[in-house]
Amino acid sequence: MKFDTRDKKPHVFWLLIPTAVAAAAIGILMANGAKKNALPICLVMAAYGLSVICILMHAFREQLKYNPYSYNTIIYVGFSLFTLSVTVTYLVIALRLVRSPELAAQPDLILHILLDSAKNYMFLSSPFILAFSATLCRSNIVLIRREGRSLVNVLGIILSVLLVGGLVFLFFFDRFVSGSEREVMIHDLIANLFAAIYLYFECMLIGTINADAIAARSEPEPDRDFLIIPGCAIRADGTPTPLLQGRIDRALEFARKQKELTGREITFIASGGKGTDEMISEAACIAQYLKKQGVPDEQIILEDRSTDTFENMKFSKEKILGTGRSGKIAFATTNYHVFRSGLFARRVKMRAIGMGAPTKWYYWPNAAVREFVGLLTKHRGKQALILGGLIICYIVMTLLAYR
Repeated sequence: MKFDTRDKKPHVFWLLIPTAVAAAAIGILMANGAKKNALPICLVMAAYGLSVICILMHAFREQLKYNPYSYNTIIYVGFSLFTLSVTVTYLVIALRLVRSPELAAQPDLILHILLDSAKNYMFLSSPFILAFSATLCRSNIVLIRREGRSLVNVLGIILSVLLVGGLVFLFFFDRFVSGSEREVMIHDLIANLFAAIYLYFECMLIGTINADAIAARSEPEPDRDFLIIPGCAIRADGTPTPLLQGRIDRALEFARKQKELTGREITFIASGGKGTDEMISEAACIAQYLKKQGVPDEQIILEDRSTDTFENMKFSKEKILGTGRSGKIAFATTNYHVFRSGLFARRVKMRAIGMGAPTKWYYWPNAAVREFVGLLTKHRGKQALILGGLIICYIVMTLLAYR
């Protein structure tokens, strides 16, 4: 699939149509007797879930064509998986109703399926969570052994403990409940709220992993005019660290491939300011390395003011505009950093496609966790809206179940 080839932003307004149809159908069926029509209601809910998944995945595909570096790509994938788990649940219940029609006599059967959807998703996805957490812990242990102890190097272990701890907590908390109906309702309210919050962050985590993986494997078409290389820490002697060298080598690889295929030269934007503990700017370090690899001065532009990825993109765009030339833009960074870099490029209204440089296997998982945490700090309004909506839905359903 080619990225960045669509000019119009995709929308999910089509969700309103199956939502209205499903709501009308369920309303009619419930008016004629919820228990009598439990099987048709389950089938309608399953069909609605499948339509939602199709619409979200179509929107995801179109989003990649419009802007692959968007929170929408995370949300579409993460919540498609959640919808899939709800759909499967309704199909399983429908099958059980066919075999045992007496199950329809259970009070508020359909409501309780929805009410348990977040908890069911947690337990259905637990094999992935356990495998992911084990991988994170293993990579972090290797990382600590080779690069030393620091808070940054144990982020993966912290996240693993939170993920597995959340599963263990809910498993035991939800198994032991007694007391009055009010106490049971409060217990269920706490369990459902915890599951809803866990669900949200798990969906975001899975969506981020997917978005990062797609972005890291992508490569621009060989028709670029400018190629940004965002800087990172350099060595004390002013030479690039392996991480930075990987980015530069990836940029050079692409430039040489483009030259061979199309004969088109590319202008490198060496981006990165000078840290307090650095003898030269990161931009100068990148430029020196490029020159040693045979890149002429006229194909290198220095941007030496930036202090973070956002400024890398912002100031690099200014440098490109300052040339008086327009053209297609690419950027080369470390594989786990492509998605977030692309997100910042779009934030400064620069359409650019990234490429990822490989890094050590034990470094990537922990770095990906840092990127995930960094992404969570952005678009707080959109995240609060989705998380708040989930919380309200589960509060209302819990209260309805105990009306």
